Parts: sequence; C-alpha cells; structure tokens
Amino acid sequence: METIKAYGATAADADLKPLDIKRRSLQEADVKIDILYCGVCHSDIHTVRNDWGGSSYPVVPGHEIIGRVVAIGDGVKNFKEGDLVGVGCMVDSCHDCTPCHNDLEQFCEKGATFTYNSKDAHIDNQRTYGGYSTTVTVDQQFVLRVPDNIDAAAAAPLLCAGITTYSPLSHWKVKEGDKVGVIGLGGLGHMGIKFAAAMGAKTYMITTSPDKAEDAKRLGADAVIISKNEDEMQQHKGTFDFLLNTVPVKHDINPYLELLKIDATMVMVGAIEPLEPMNGGNLIMGRKRVAGSLIGGIKETQEMLDFCGEHNIVSDIEMIDMQDINTAYERLTSNDVKYRFVIDMESLKK
Repeated sequence: METIKAYGATAADADLKPLDIKRRSLQEADVKIDILYCGVCHSDIHTVRNDWGGSSYPVVPGHEIIGRVVAIGDGVKNFKEGDLVGVGCMVDSCHDCTPCHNDLEQFCEKGATFTYNSKDAHIDNQRTYGGYSTTVTVDQQFVLRVPDNIDAAAAAPLLCAGITTYSPLSHWKVKEGDKVGVIGLGGLGHMGIKFAAAMGAKTYMITTSPDKAEDAKRLGADAVIISKNEDEMQQHKGTFDFLLNTVPVKHDINPYLELLKIDATMVMVGAIEPLEPMNGGNLIMGRKRVAGSLIGGIKETQEMLDFCGEHNIVSDIEMIDMQDINTAYERLTSNDVKYRFVIDMESLKK
C-alpha cells in the first residue's frame, strides 16, 4: 500500500479538503499513473453531496483522468512508462458476464467498479478513490491511450462527457447528411455538437436560451432552434433523424418528440431522475422511440479517443487549481462555466 495526497469530502455537507489516501501496491496487470489533469463532472458533485444516496465517505471524486504511466506490472504488455493515458468512469468489472464479453462493461451484470465510491475488489473493506489525487493504479484493461496530437488537459472531459455523447451517436449510426438535434448546451451538449458535426450530420442546437446561439455555431452547429419559440419548433416538426437530449434535470420531452421523423429516436443522457409525464401518442403517431445511454465500454471509449485524435476534438475548458475546487462546485451548480472545469493536478502536488 502507498499513501498519497488527495482532495475529498468526509460528509455530504462538508467542503472538499486535503486528505491522505492509500493506493494498492502495483499488481501484475496494473498500470500506475501520475495524474496530470482531472476533469470536474456533475456526477462528482452528486456523489460528494450524496444526492443519489449510497455515498461512502471519505469520497475522493474524479473520473476524467489524464496522466503519464510511471510504472507497470510484470504482466502489462500494451503500455510503457511515459505513455500518455486516460482513465474514465470505470476501473474494473467482473470480466465474465455477457455485457463484459460484448465490450459493454458499463452494464456489467455484477456491477462495474466505478472509479470512485465503488467497492475495490483488490483491497478488502476499501472503496475506490478517484482522480482528485496525485496518482492512480488501474488494471491495464481499463487504461486508455490518449492521442498525442490533442491537448492533454482539454482531453480530460472526453473520458466522461465525451464518451457519454459519442456513444449514442455511434450506436444509432448517425451519418453524413442526417439531421441531428442536440438538446441543451452544457458540458454534454457542447461535446454532442462537436461529434455530430464531425460525423457529417446537419447539426442543430436546440436550446431555451437565445444568447447561446452564437456559441453553438462556434462549436459546429449549423443552426439553432429556440425551443420556447413555438413557430420555430413547428417549422421543424417531423424532420429530425436523431435527437440527443443532454438536459440534466426533470423536463417535458413531449415538444421534442414532435420533432422526430417516423422511426426516429431521441436518446436521453442527462436526466437521471423522473421526467414530466410523456404523452404516449407522441410515440405511437410515428413509431418513435425514446432511449437511454450510459457512457460506453472500454473498446468504444478508445474508439472515441481515436476519433478525437483524427478530428482534433477536445472539450472547451477552464483550468483551475485543486485548491479552488469548492468554488468550482458552486459555479458548476450555477452553470457558470464554458464548458468544463479541469484541475491542474500539479497544484495538488505542490
């Protein structure tokens, strides 16, 4: 075991503060990573504040990790010291169930081991600790190779916000010429625009805020629809091949369903809570679908990173020091960031 520096919370109503945590010793299949950058996700806040229940303290968040390999176990063949790598939302799974065999570790039937606040199968009676720390040790199968040609700091949010939006666009086979709408312009929505545009889709930002139109076009949107404008919504009724809904809170999805073509799909990736009642007629009249999507498996996440390398895609970020994390949480809760915070972990090491 090794004791390292970290930042975490000891209770749901406590600020994050410096902590010492223990990491497991390097095992045969392990990769030890010196953490350079870590993104800040809404899930971090929800877990720290126990919004979803089940948080076990202390909580050390962070599942958008970029770093350099500093040591490898004797059984590791695909990574070497000095490699630029990433760790996303998962660090292990059972490896034996049908989802795991199908590269869908996020749906592991025995429960994926998430990067923080999961039971660590390698250490008795310990939870996993995330990337708000100096180092992390991870099984090689859950380490990702980061393209050298993209900005390492801005790549951090790709490990959650990136794969969360890439996965449904890829799974539902969005292609050149499709009309795609991205609902909500935040950390997820801005990545959805970038990916859909890079895939060649005719990309629309659908938002309640007219003041977001200029930025949406800068990110790659061909046009913007103001969802509160009934005339604009009516003009696009029944014309979309695919909708990616990134709104993170309870809302009415009925107006968006009316935008879909026959046999088209809207995928929910934001709201992990009850929605406003849905009118079944909006599905029946057009054989439309509402679906959900959760991050992506390791294979697909690597595909996403390679796609980002090919198309030079990264997140729009604001860099912060570790010591500013509590202020960043308040700002993120108030939607005061464009579009993701990333922690420079050198600040923790100092």
